[in-house]
Amino acid sequence: MPDHLQRRIRELGPWFHNLRLNGIETAPDHFLGDYPQFKWQGFRHVLPQDMRGMTVLDIGCNAGFYAMEMARRGADRVLGIDSDPRYLAQARLAAETEGLRIEFRELSAYDVAQVGERFDLVIFMGVFYHLRHPLLALDRIREHVAGDRMLFQSMQRGSRRVAPLAEDHAFDDPAPFTGEDVPLCYFIENRFAGDPTNWFVPNRAGMEAMLRSAGFRILEHPEPEVYLCGLSERG
Repeated sequence: MPDHLQRRIRELGPWFHNLRLNGIETAPDHFLGDYPQFKWQGFRHVLPQDMRGMTVLDIGCNAGFYAMEMARRGADRVLGIDSDPRYLAQARLAAETEGLRIEFRELSAYDVAQVGERFDLVIFMGVFYHLRHPLLALDRIREHVAGDRMLFQSMQRGSRRVAPLAEDHAFDDPAPFTGEDVPLCYFIENRFAGDPTNWFVPNRAGMEAMLRSAGFRILEHPEPEVYLCGLSERG
């Protein structure tokens, strides 16, 4: 079994999630380190330790790290979706190896309406900046699948300052467009970190503004890029 598993892990590589499957690491030389395990340690406390009775949707599940953590906490139903069939093959191998009951489907963040149900928790981690239409994806998640809570993460760059929220601005008011505390989202035309799927990277103010605009309210902010959100009226 170890030799067979090692061969399957190698065949499905490269892996972006460093998982430990029967003691075998899937990405031991990851450029970020022990990812995403080391990130998870910083915000795992914002989710219930006992998730029995809960349903979870993991959007952009990659190799299934977060989906598996939710299953380990006892969630009744865990669905992981991703647009990359190789990631889904990795996730299925990982869940099978760990003996976890998780469903995986090939869907993009824009296609969440096809799922046809709402979830107690939606996980939307590390996907936003890979989308050409990121606000559209947030809108569809809010409209079709978000039932109570969303765990969200996006890469951010630029200032960490946030300007006070104003209801309106005069036409000749330069304030919304100047200063380090205004909402911004930087567009990447070619590649960032060698990845052609990195499209939009917000600053903190921009990210929080877009979450609010899509109908989410920030409940907790345990790490600089991570938010636990509830639902609100659309902005």
